[in-house]
Amino acid sequence: GYTYGGAVQWTHHWWTLRTGLFDLSRVPNSSQLVRGFGQYEVVGEFEGRYHLDDLPGQAKITGFINDGRMGSYADALALARATNTVPSTALVRKRASRTGVSIDVDQQVTHSLGLFLRAGINDGSKETYEFTEINRTVAFGLSLKGLDWKRPHDTVGAAFVVNGLSRNARAYFAAGGLGLLIGDGRLNYATEDIFESYYSAQLTSWLTASFDYQFVLHPAYNRARGPVHIFALRLHIET
Repeated sequence: GYTYGGAVQWTHHWWTLRTGLFDLSRVPNSSQLVRGFGQYEVVGEFEGRYHLDDLPGQAKITGFINDGRMGSYADALALARATNTVPSTALVRKRASRTGVSIDVDQQVTHSLGLFLRAGINDGSKETYEFTEINRTVAFGLSLKGLDWKRPHDTVGAAFVVNGLSRNARAYFAAGGLGLLIGDGRLNYATEDIFESYYSAQLTSWLTASFDYQFVLHPAYNRARGPVHIFALRLHIET
């Protein structure tokens, strides 16, 4: 969950352009980083800001390239069939690149209601390098300020997320392959569907508490797992 790198941005009137270069770990999701950017990620983002009937909104498009030693799912499966073993991307890693792109739209609908939509896709032919296995994702949701119930500093929100794997990734995990965070044998594939809701309440001038609930259907893309219920409490202190 950490790295080093640098980023710059150029803001001009209604738009902003950002780009960054960051170091990758020695092997996917490792805590040890490559020295001297021998393996790296390049990220670029364009943000546009606008108004609809005087209500602000913004749209972003973000792209990235990972360049480093990574394994192909197809190569791992081919080696496993030839040797009658469980597939492992660690055995077939070589220098390669993987790309991805996402969009993000935020729109204020009223003075108290806001909506968002996010979607992303990346190269699913190779193993994920950092974070977790998601090759396709769509998320949308809303947040509502507490103006109507005389709590202007409170916020209630809800979001829906659908995550998916590529065809190559599904075949790899169905054959017993392991990834960064998922993989438990014969994968009975389904999209990972998530609902999240929260209520953020300002209790005092310096204390805010957020109550959060998540429902996860088919965690790790497996029909044989879950559903999972997650409850959380967050406290924010600011003086």
